[in-house]
Amino acid sequence: MKPAQRSSSSAGILMYRRAPAKLEVLLVHPGGPYWRRKDDGSWSIPKGEMNAGEEAAIAAIREFSEETGLAVAAPLEPLGEIRQRGGKRVIAFAVEGDLDVSAITSNSFEIEWPPRSGKMQKFPEIDRAEWFCLPVAHAKIIEGQRLLLDRLAELVGQSERKPA
Repeated sequence: MKPAQRSSSSAGILMYRRAPAKLEVLLVHPGGPYWRRKDDGSWSIPKGEMNAGEEAAIAAIREFSEETGLAVAAPLEPLGEIRQRGGKRVIAFAVEGDLDVSAITSNSFEIEWPPRSGKMQKFPEIDRAEWFCLPVAHAKIIEGQRLLLDRLAELVGQSERKPA
């Protein structure tokens, strides 16, 4: 018998706003020492693990709040499911909103750092958040989540596309 495996399903929210003449999306950058010097291809939507039996929309709202410190009150619009490299399933939702990225406060995690040092250190789950127009967001977001940007553009009738 195999040991119980941890869920590989996450839920998240792609927040967007309509800036003058363009659509912008909110992306978050993972905290911790591994991601410190990474930029393009390392940003994500705020997302996290779903609990067993938890509805995806409830998990997405909870994870958005945990990662940003801010609540989502507007109705969620489904963006469907994607699979990231490594097989992680992400169920995503879009929500129109606007928030001040300087007001974001993330929860934290603890890891042994440096590795094999015996010292435990705390790091924020996300170290920053920013608004990006769609072409820039395509470069910033992890490859497996790029399809969510395209789905959002279709949902809101936006014609911006990633740069060639």
